Amino acid sequence: MINNKLMAKTRNIGISAHIDSGKTTLTERILFYCDMIHKIEDVRGGGDGAKMDHMELEKEKGITITSAATTVHWKGLTGKGTEFAEGIEKDTRINIIDTPGHVDFTVEVERSLRVLDGAILVLCSVSGVQSQSITVDRQMKRYNVPRMAFLNKMDRMGANAFNGRDALREKLNHNAVLMQCPIGAEDEFAGAVDLITRKAWYYDGDNGENVRIEDCPAELADKVEELRSEMVDAVAEFDDDIMEAYLEGNEPSEEDLHKCIKNGVQTLQLTPVYMGSAFKNKGVQALLEAVARYLPSPLTCAKPTATNEKDDSIVEINPDPAEDLLAMAFKITDEQFGQLTYTRIYRGTLNKGDTVYNTRTKKKVRIGRMVRMNSNDRENIDSAHAGDIIAIVGIDCASGDTFVGSDDNTHLSLEGIHVPIPVIELSISCKDKGEQAKMSKGLAKFLKEDPTFHVYTDEESGETRIAGMGELHLEIYVERLKREFGANVDVGAPQVNYRETIRTEAKFDYTHKKQTGGSGQFGQVVGVLRPLADEDKDKEDQVFKFHNEIKGGSIPTEFIGACEKGFGDVMDKGPLAAFPVINCEVFLQDGKSHDVDSSDMAFRIASRQAMRQAINKADPVLMEPIMKVEVTTPDEFQGSVIGDLSSRRGQIQGSETDPGGEVIINAFVPLSEMFGYSNDLRSMSQGKASYTMEFAKYMDCPSNIQSDVMKERAEKLANDD
Repeated sequence: MINNKLMAKTRNIGISAHIDSGKTTLTERILFYCDMIHKIEDVRGGGDGAKMDHMELEKEKGITITSAATTVHWKGLTGKGTEFAEGIEKDTRINIIDTPGHVDFTVEVERSLRVLDGAILVLCSVSGVQSQSITVDRQMKRYNVPRMAFLNKMDRMGANAFNGRDALREKLNHNAVLMQCPIGAEDEFAGAVDLITRKAWYYDGDNGENVRIEDCPAELADKVEELRSEMVDAVAEFDDDIMEAYLEGNEPSEEDLHKCIKNGVQTLQLTPVYMGSAFKNKGVQALLEAVARYLPSPLTCAKPTATNEKDDSIVEINPDPAEDLLAMAFKITDEQFGQLTYTRIYRGTLNKGDTVYNTRTKKKVRIGRMVRMNSNDRENIDSAHAGDIIAIVGIDCASGDTFVGSDDNTHLSLEGIHVPIPVIELSISCKDKGEQAKMSKGLAKFLKEDPTFHVYTDEESGETRIAGMGELHLEIYVERLKREFGANVDVGAPQVNYRETIRTEAKFDYTHKKQTGGSGQFGQVVGVLRPLADEDKDKEDQVFKFHNEIKGGSIPTEFIGACEKGFGDVMDKGPLAAFPVINCEVFLQDGKSHDVDSSDMAFRIASRQAMRQAINKADPVLMEPIMKVEVTTPDEFQGSVIGDLSSRRGQIQGSETDPGGEVIINAFVPLSEMFGYSNDLRSMSQGKASYTMEFAKYMDCPSNIQSDVMKERAEKLANDD
């Protein structure tokens, strides 16, 4: 039997942030200080590029596109292990996933956080909380992930640790508490004073590898005591005995404070805040110490749950390596030698050569080869147990599939991953059959890798269309088709994914009756179609909800399913411009059947026709995707940027000036108005402004826009015919 204490020294963490906050640089420094690499490379510039950004496109663009996994061993400041952490191992094993910051690749963050036990939220200490910081925080809360914050770039002009802490409190509603006091500011930032020990930490050597701990500088003594008092007041409440003793005038010991902070973090009630400059090699070792001390192990994290498909009950999972296997495939990549499946083991032990069961397909899967990932490098392993994050080579499955060790447990299924809806699409084509085959192969690979990437054939035109989260998202995949598969594809203009909905309720009463010699067809459905209220939506793009209110058996139970399918058939193409219909609910209240002529087909047809009539009577409207846009620009270009956004039908939500003197402008802008914005923004700001954009909501199109879209759509459909 494997000792559970093997897991006590394991930390499964993610590093997430707004784009360009320095999280990949931070990860590189962690690899260096944990002896995984022996040379530090910059994310941008010369050299080989960041170790964790192994894709050529990542190195070229200086951004993270896919989440990368690695395993490091933190030996502590002394190099002799982390004796303060529980467990029988000397070193703390940290499984790290470095995730993209660009919003177009947000699903990479989603599926990473789904399988992690803790996270580091990286903030730029100049800009503080930015748009993607808010998105990432929302994702962390969705999966109940404990986190700590790291204020990076403390060496930059305008850096301010106190503003960063306040932004966490005000914008993200965190109970954010500084664990350190900065020594110096901006280009004079030298290190930080630990508020628990009152000791100053400096980072010497060419790469900050030598941590020098000294007494607190005299000029900071008063500030340190002030901040320490605030910290003690904030954390003591996470242990009743310590809090009681503190209120009686007894100063908590260092161990008491560590205990309180750990309790606060792991109950998601406290966000300890650390600081440094990853690029200048300052502050990373202190952060690693905090990860080992405070973030949960697989033994102490919130118990994962699975759904029992027999009765839809929720089952709490005990992370015992000796029990039957329960694991989740959270990321899929197709490689030269077969599929690589990133897997988190929640319970049990997985050995090379084992046969496991996929609970979705109910099929047996043999585990031929397992590897521990170090970015794009891999180490063959023979065994892995609860708490591990590994990759399995050569099996066939989908992202989100659950594996169990026994066919007695195939009714268990781990919670899947939240997948946002695609908002943009474009057509792609190839001139000859050879190129077409290459394109098809590439698209099939991308579909398995990325649940936010969609491929379909337009019924009217017969053209292949791809859909995704933004222009950059699709641009990357088009470029990968060319580079990885040699497919010379032609790309059409980007198209907006419009939606249709209704604004009023409409009753329906439709009878389908057909007599064709022998047995006929008969089915009558009566009910009402209503707009779906916001509070009743289960997701952003709720198609429709079906309510069976039949009483007395006027429609036999065996036909109710066919009715629901019939109503659903109509939702793919709305009456205005043949876009999908969303946010409706159907109440089936009455009907009639015939002993001989009624069938599933008859009621499906009746429901289909009833739905078409009802939608037309329910004041249908066209809806367009609205994007949340955040522009960061020097003050001199503020007027031009705001004027341009307004000309794009943007609603300006406000602006603020960050400590570095740049203006941050927030706006809601229709997606249709944002094509080519990168070039326009670059031109109007002399290349000095930047922006991020993410889907916010669907809103009704103005009447003139609706008319234009309907006209263009009608012409397109006519030409396709």
